[in-house]
Amino acid sequence: MVRLSDLHEAEATHMRARAKAMQPVDAAPWITPKALVNAKIAIVSTAGLHRRSDTPFNPGAVDYRLLPGDVDFADVVVSHISTNFDRSAFQQDPNIWFPLDRLREMAADGEIGGVSNWHYSFMGAQPNHQALAAAGEEVGRLLANDEVDVALMVPV
Repeated sequence: MVRLSDLHEAEATHMRARAKAMQPVDAAPWITPKALVNAKIAIVSTAGLHRRSDTPFNPGAVDYRLLPGDVDFADVVVSHISTNFDRSAFQQDPNIWFPLDRLREMAADGEIGGVSNWHYSFMGAQPNHQALAAAGEEVGRLLANDEVDVALMVPV
């Protein structure tokens, strides 16, 4: 993560203004999930990831893309571009932003109950959380329909 002090002053000012405009998210009731050894896990990322055949994300997009559980990382690309992160790590190991191989290994080792057939990617850097409400609720329903117990949130 880049520090504001490392950015050009104009970019730092822009980032401060975006952060100030963000609205707090109300706390939801706490639930106790299944033990991980019995849990099916899905990934929800804000890296703007999608398959090459999918429509790329536009800046500020409030929709999402589906990534199948058997996706080949050679078919996954990134729409999210920011001065705040270095994309080269993802190019070297996509698991840094989308730890699907690690989940597959954990399932094979019996550490988790399983890996979902579907995972979800949003565009990051969203200052207006309310704009994501409809898509977030839809993804929540899809996760529930797929009997996912844990959503691993990977912010980028």
